[in-house]
Amino acid sequence: MEETWLSLITDIGFPIAVTFYLLHRVENKLNTLIESILSLPEKLK
Repeated sequence: MEETWLSLITDIGFPIAVTFYLLHRVENKLNTLIESILSLPEKLK
């Protein structure tokens, strides 16, 4: 029984960790993009 839990955590935990890491990186880049788009009208004046 213990081996199945360890296998389950290993099989599912790693993809979840990678997903959260990638989502965090994408979120930072999206925030930068939003700030750039919002400042664009001022730069065009």
